[in-house]
This record gives sequence, C-alpha cells and structure tokens, in this order.
Amino acid sequence: MNYNKNRYMNKILFTLVVLSLGYTACKKSDFSDAYSDPSKVSETSVEKQFAGFIYSNKDYVVPSYWNYFVVLRPTVNRYTQVTGWENASGQYVPGGGLITDRWNNYYAFLAQYRELEKVYTKLSTDDQAARRIFMIAATIYFYDHTEKVVDLHGDIPWSQAGKLSTNGGAYSTSYPAYDKASDIYTKMLDDLKGFSDELNSITVGAAIQTGFKNQDIINQGNLTLWKKYTNSLRIRMLSRVSGVAAFTSRASSEIAAILASPSKYPIVSTNADNIQIEVYPVVDAGNTIPNKYINATGFQSGLEDWNGNIAGKVMIDHMNTYSDPRLQVMFEPGANAAGVYKGLDPTLTAATQNSLISGGTISIYNRSTFSRNDYFPGVLINAAEISFLLAEYYLKAGSASAAQTAYETGIAQSIEYYYLLRSVTNDNTAGTVTAPTSAAITAYIASAGVSWAAASTTTAKLKLIATQKWINYSIVQPLEGWAEMKRLDAPTFTFWNDDANAQKQPPYRYVYPSSEATYNTVNYQSVKSGDNLTTKLFWDIN
Repeated sequence: MNYNKNRYMNKILFTLVVLSLGYTACKKSDFSDAYSDPSKVSETSVEKQFAGFIYSNKDYVVPSYWNYFVVLRPTVNRYTQVTGWENASGQYVPGGGLITDRWNNYYAFLAQYRELEKVYTKLSTDDQAARRIFMIAATIYFYDHTEKVVDLHGDIPWSQAGKLSTNGGAYSTSYPAYDKASDIYTKMLDDLKGFSDELNSITVGAAIQTGFKNQDIINQGNLTLWKKYTNSLRIRMLSRVSGVAAFTSRASSEIAAILASPSKYPIVSTNADNIQIEVYPVVDAGNTIPNKYINATGFQSGLEDWNGNIAGKVMIDHMNTYSDPRLQVMFEPGANAAGVYKGLDPTLTAATQNSLISGGTISIYNRSTFSRNDYFPGVLINAAEISFLLAEYYLKAGSASAAQTAYETGIAQSIEYYYLLRSVTNDNTAGTVTAPTSAAITAYIASAGVSWAAASTTTAKLKLIATQKWINYSIVQPLEGWAEMKRLDAPTFTFWNDDANAQKQPPYRYVYPSSEATYNTVNYQSVKSGDNLTTKLFWDIN
C-alpha cells in the first residue's frame, strides 16, 4: 500500500517546471500573461497553451476552498448525504452565485481549449502531426469535465461556445446555441473511441515527447496512462447512458470490446494506474513544503468551515454495522464521543442537529486524511470506480461470477486507496491509523450487508454495488457520486421535508445561471421550459 508515497518520492523534483514557459521556472503571472488573454495567443505555442489549459481548471480538480465551501458543501455533498448538515429552509435550491461561478469557470476553461485549437490549426500539416498528442490529451481532459457540466445542467452551449477569439472578437456572431446533452455524449463517445485507437498507433518524436512530459501535469507524458484514462472515461460515460434506449446497445458492445482487448484498450485496473493531478513537494529554504501553485492547502477551510466536514448518519451506520476498514481513515469520532463514531441524522430538527454538533458527539471527516492533507491529489479516475462500473456491466450481462470478482476487487481497491491518501499527508491532527490486514478486508467483504452471496436478486446486488460506489466517491468525487445515485436510484435516502419552500426535496439538476437568459437570450429560449430543479437529465430514467 505504498504506491502513492513511492510515486511522490520518485517525482519529488517534479515541480512547476512542468508548466514553465520555455521549460524554465515560472511565476504565477506567467500564466495570466501567456494563457488568459486571447489577444496574446500569437505569443504562445501548443505546448504552453496545453499547460495553461489544464492549469486553468485545477481548482475544480485539486481540492480548493471555493469549490468545496461555496459549490460542493451546500449542494451535492448534501444531496448524496456524504456529509451531515443543519437543516434550513431553502437548502435544496442551489445558490445563484455558486451556479454562476462554476458555469463561468467551465466556460473560461472551454475558451482556453478553443485557444489551443486555434493555435494548433495555424501550424503546418507536419507540425500538427508532430504535436497531435497535445490535442488528443487536451480533448480527453476537456471531455472529462464537459461530462460533469452536462450532468449538472443537461443541454449546454458547447459546439459553438468559446469562439469569441476565433470569430475575431465579433460578439454578435459569438452567442452560442445549446447542444442537446445526448448529442454531446454521442460526440464525446465517438471521439474517445477514435482516440483509443489512435493512441495505439501514434508516433511521438523524442523532442515532442520531452515537451509533452514537461507540460503534462496529469500523467507526466505517460502514453500508457493516457490510454487508460481514455478507455476508463469511456466506461464511465457508456455506463452513465447505458439505460437510455438509444445508447444501450452501444454501451454493451463498446465496453465488451474494451474488456476483450486489454492490451489494445487498457484501463485503470490498479491504484498504480489512478488518474489524478498530484501535489508534489518542493524544497524552500531547506524545508519540504507543498508546491506553491498546485496544492490542496485550501481544502482545510473549504471543508471544515461552517461544519462542512460533519459525517452523515447513513454512511457511519453502514460502516459501524459491518466493520468497514475505511472507517478510521475516513472519519474521526467527535471530540466528546469517547471514541464512538456517530453520524448526523438528516431528518432531525435544526435545533436538535445544532445541539448534537455543538456537543461534540458527531463524527467528522478525518482531517489528516482529507482537509489538512496539503498533498491531497486532484482525483479524476481511480481503480475502485472502474471496478464497480464493471461489476454493474457484468451483472447486467449475466456474468455473475465476473460481477462478483469486480465488486470485491473494487472494495479492496477502495480500502487500499484511502490508506494511500493518508500515507502522503503532512498532518497528524487525527492521530495515526493502521492499515487493515488482509483478513480484516476479507471479513468485511464477507459480512452480511456487504456479501455478494447474501444478495439474492439482481436488484439487491446492484444496490450493493451502488452503496460501495457511493462510499468510494464520498467527498472525493461528489459530482460523480450524485450522477450515479440519480442514475441508479441507489443508495436511497430520507431527507427532511422543506415545507416552507417550493423545492421540498433535493433537485435533479442545477438551473442555468441568470446570465444565460440575460445575454444569450435567443438561444436560451430553446431550454427555458426545462430550466427548473425538477427536470431530469436524459439518462436519469428511473
């Protein structure tokens, strides 16, 4: 279980030189100067624009204050009950500010991608061929985050969005139409399938490979990991739409093809393959400290402020009942709980919840593993997630034995992963933890509420998969957790009913920011009728 620590040590000298201009050390201002201003795009290059494009979205990958405190804390963390909170009227209505912020960040990110496209298309045919790997990798990453935005809103401006610079600054011709969410999924799946084949035949010259390695803060230029990212992202997306009639056959056949040719279509299958932006230490004045530009130092305030790290009752009860080995590494008992783990009941009155929180008997997320771990990575895809998706695929395909193996493998990988996260921390506020023995993991997998054999129906087995997927996502990948919970209608939760508000229960989607109706008025009319909290996304058919 020392993979992440070894990976960190092997890369200890890998600092923001990977994002440098001309491969020299960079300052924060370098990014704004070279990447943010479209008028300066002629001064940049594919390599620089690629690095700036990835960097521009880092705060929505590596844990940051704004994303956790403003965006996730009052919305999806509650809607999936991965955290506990004090009930209040209006809590099921996502605030306009957080919606606008996340929307604007995505479209700034999309605009960076368009600038990369613009720079790339100006190259000669030979130079385009030489630098093709940058466009493939950028598009894979872009599609990963596009999926998240589609899964929050549904239809979005996309194929024609972010082209103000490309259109020469002409605002009148740059207001983008909305693309259907299903069409965006189709386009992304088509392209990712093509990339998975292209990556098997692509030739990257030595000089280009050096530049790619230096600018790639996700996989450090490792083409095999980019293949695994591509195919694993395909499995996630195909699973997400697999219940929709128009995609069912495609999902089944393409996942089968991926699994049938592991050498051609490798996937994330162990924690050594996890796709994530890691935080590497640097040495300053003789001290080893988190990287100044990419770090998780904002995680502490983002999660802990306003009791955002409170444990939810359903997760703690499940972990307590079945002796989950992740309990001690994921949570801490309350300060006055005498070592007993207890989650906050979401159905209690606010006054009762407030008293329990103030009394110090409610558990919190383990601060040393999560919020005070300055080296917490930006997780994109991990092995357990893929194993659980494959367990669902095999189960629905009638391969019970393969489904069980994938399910049990996913549990073991998830347990391992959380202890790996703890192994790279620079904090010991919560005290030491000891990784579980193989016997403890085996006992957990065989326990009554976890055991595959104890679930007698397909529905019951699917609920087991969904529950383990939910625990694995937790606060680490809450957007994926919310999407999967809605898609599968599992796990199921009971919420306090907000009778004083029109939105009495959690929503099915985010609405669009008010700026769309104000500035993109004509195009907004095509989605206006469905712009509410109760319209389900196209893949949410349960």
